[in-house]
Amino acid sequence: MRSPGLEGNARCPDRIAFPQARRRRSLFRRYFFTLFVAVVVPLVLGAVSEAWFGYRDQRLQLNELLKAEARSAADRIQTFVDGIGDQIGWVVQFPWAEGDDNSHKIDAERLLQQVPAIVSITLVDQTGTERIFVSRLGLNRIGRGADLAQDPAVRGARASEVWYGSVRYRRDSEPYMVIAVAGNRAADGVAIAEINLKMIWDVIAGIKIGNTGRAFVIDDSGRLIAHPDISLVLRGGAGSPAFNRLKSVVNAANGSAVVTTGDAGNAVVAASVPAANVGWTVIAQQPVSEALASIRATLWRALALILVGTFFAAALAYWLAHRMSGPIRQLEDGVHRIGAGQFDHRIAISSGDELEQLANRFNEMAAELTISKDKSERINRLKRFLAPQVAELVEQSDERMLEGQRREVVAIFGDLRGFTSFSARAAPDAIMALLSEYYEAIGAVVTRHEATLTGFGGDGVMVLVNAPVARANPALRAVQVAIDMQAAVQSLVIGWRAKGHAVGFGVGIAMGPAIVGTVGYEGRIDYTAIGSVVNLASRLCGSAKDGQILVDPTVAEGLKDRVAIEPLGRRMIKGYDHPLQIFAVDLRQPHSQERKPGLPDHAAAEEVRGSA
Repeated sequence: MRSPGLEGNARCPDRIAFPQARRRRSLFRRYFFTLFVAVVVPLVLGAVSEAWFGYRDQRLQLNELLKAEARSAADRIQTFVDGIGDQIGWVVQFPWAEGDDNSHKIDAERLLQQVPAIVSITLVDQTGTERIFVSRLGLNRIGRGADLAQDPAVRGARASEVWYGSVRYRRDSEPYMVIAVAGNRAADGVAIAEINLKMIWDVIAGIKIGNTGRAFVIDDSGRLIAHPDISLVLRGGAGSPAFNRLKSVVNAANGSAVVTTGDAGNAVVAASVPAANVGWTVIAQQPVSEALASIRATLWRALALILVGTFFAAALAYWLAHRMSGPIRQLEDGVHRIGAGQFDHRIAISSGDELEQLANRFNEMAAELTISKDKSERINRLKRFLAPQVAELVEQSDERMLEGQRREVVAIFGDLRGFTSFSARAAPDAIMALLSEYYEAIGAVVTRHEATLTGFGGDGVMVLVNAPVARANPALRAVQVAIDMQAAVQSLVIGWRAKGHAVGFGVGIAMGPAIVGTVGYEGRIDYTAIGSVVNLASRLCGSAKDGQILVDPTVAEGLKDRVAIEPLGRRMIKGYDHPLQIFAVDLRQPHSQERKPGLPDHAAAEEVRGSA
């Protein structure tokens, strides 16, 4: 009986079958895409986040810058207007008395000389009567004139000391404003001055925001009061809708910078600050193209970095993916080659990592498969004339057991009776069918008893016991093999005769020294025995009748009453000078084999391996 583990180790098929792999995506593309995304995505996210935070910081800085410039312009305008109000206050420091009109007139003229922005000034006494009028454009007047007690400028000045009138435009172009200042005492009267606001242009023109940014002033109605481009102011109300819209948008932002369309129709970032007291709005603006130039440059740098990083990531991903998928493809190709039986195929990978270690393990596996295949082929060759268990035993022990040597063997010959006449009249397919059944039955018995089948010769067979592996009680074992052969063939004879085939089976057994070993040529070898014992067994087989087993005296001596035998007397045997005592195995009596209780055949074989 063979060991399953031993058989599994010894056998190695010429071709290894692998299940067909299902369709899959390219490993190279998968690694390339994964590595590419792993590098590019963080790079893009980093660039986008940097651009976003940079844009936000730029907007905050721009908002502070525009508000600061607008606040500076509003403060300058307020200083300008307050300065004029202070100057006007000098002409209402003294009370009105009879005969001092000229002195007040001189003060008024001196004020016009000192403050070029004042176009005219009217001095009103404590009763609200006009006393002095001095102008750069009209005729001067002195003495009592019109009653201005209910004039809004007079009433406003008396109520709050300084009163600012609304902006008026002469010829719908030049902006003017009235400032009324009351004296500290009611007797000092009120001074009403008309101010030319073109002088504010100097204040506004001095404000620069970047290269093209600017500030301008708008009144409550949306009319332009001051602008670095004085021609826009002199155009009057022609541009009021655009400036009024801009004022509404900027004021709605509650002091924060907002991106909108400027007065020239271009995109600007603008912020506004109210000018105290006068009710004007100072707007500071800068074109978007200039205001966001730095963040735009940052975005271009980020884009360039992304492009360079993408190219680098693609090159790196290609290199890594090729480095990983290349060895794997080599391993896959190696597996297919091994599966095709190319066990000498080896893989050379020098990556210095786990892939190289895997390739080394693969090569070791291929080497082991080569050894296993060679071993399997040797065992298969042995199985042509040895039982599978004996073949594996010889392979595991020493193949020199098959070399030519002299040994005591038991030769068994078996032959079909009446086969010649049967084959002369039977059809070829019937002959081959009968032989197939016959050989299969004989082979099963030989394999079961672990004997050595040297070959088939037509309808005859030759079996050896005690070679190449020594066996205990070889004579007894050989007789048992013959008994089982007779039993197996006789069960077939019943069926053959039922078909009309008069065929029987006879066996001859002889024991003695012989030369045993392998003979043949490259690609074809057989294990056989040469000696008189072989000839004797063949002669005994020829003399045996159907269902009979004939043995020589040596075999009969070795049975020692364990098998019932019947002496047939002395007979002349071809090739012998004197008659030889012949014995027949009595198949009617029960027979037993000598073996240790519970010890199977293959265990008994292991017991005698040392004597081989």
